[in-house]
Amino acid sequence: MRSWTFFLIAAAVGAVVFFGAHLVVQNDYVYFAGYTVLQFVVLATAWNILGGYCGYVNFGSAAFFALGAYSTVALHKLAPMPIPVLILIGGIVSGVVGLGMGYLTLRLRGAFFAIATLALAVVLQTLIVNWDYVGGSRGAYVIRPATMQILGFTINYITYLFLVMLTLAVLAITAARAIERSRLGFGFATIRDDELAAEASGVPTLRLKLIATTLSGGLMGMAGAPFPYYIGFLEPSSAFGLAYAVNSIAMPMIGGTTMWAGPLIGALLLGTLQQIATVTISSAVNLLIVGLLLVVFVIIAPKGIVGLVQDRRRARQKP
Repeated sequence: MRSWTFFLIAAAVGAVVFFGAHLVVQNDYVYFAGYTVLQFVVLATAWNILGGYCGYVNFGSAAFFALGAYSTVALHKLAPMPIPVLILIGGIVSGVVGLGMGYLTLRLRGAFFAIATLALAVVLQTLIVNWDYVGGSRGAYVIRPATMQILGFTINYITYLFLVMLTLAVLAITAARAIERSRLGFGFATIRDDELAAEASGVPTLRLKLIATTLSGGLMGMAGAPFPYYIGFLEPSSAFGLAYAVNSIAMPMIGGTTMWAGPLIGALLLGTLQQIATVTISSAVNLLIVGLLLVVFVIIAPKGIVGLVQDRRRARQKP
């Protein structure tokens, strides 16, 4: 109970600090950058459900993200819908694909599973490139409104998207935290530690892995659903970008993969550094920053920032 109170207080303080900084700076780019960072918080948290809790490395994060984005494009062409509805539908579509991917590939392990998820991303990108209804290789425009009415207040639409992604990030973190401390999370941990021993002990490993792939894929699709409104012009190279696959893996590994806080810390650290580099240097150095930090943390802190803090705390408690 105390940890939940600390979590809620920390979230409230973070929101107050952010909006206070915006009032001081008076720059709408804060919301552009904030949206991107929160988007990576959701992606990193979603990846960690399968990659961190279960120990199955997924290289297909960009595929699920793009599924959510292109679900929005397809529905936008039929009839414009509210963003929350699009997020729900994008999550369902990506979750169903995640369930199918899990059923087909989760009997594979280690590098074979990772290669299969990468192949899934390539197949889906090829299908999207040849699907003219959503723009194909030409891409598709999604015109967003300039403003949005919320409870009688008129706000900038980018601010609205930021608030939507902030809500989604809080929900993703809350879900990951609840999973970690539940029987489901303990089942995931047995798979990560020793899957053969877990199967021998009667743990329904295949069912748990299917749940993990569905939850992970669904959250990634939800993160991608608002993306067309944010970017304005969606094309396969942007939706299936390498940055989404790399960041969704690197952020949990840098923050720590065994706790819900790890992806959050890694995403905030890496996402903020990348946004600063984009403004001051160039967006071309973003993946370079990720690579350098990943190498440094693999050498210095293989368990990530959270694991490093836990190890030092245990060392101090020893007599």
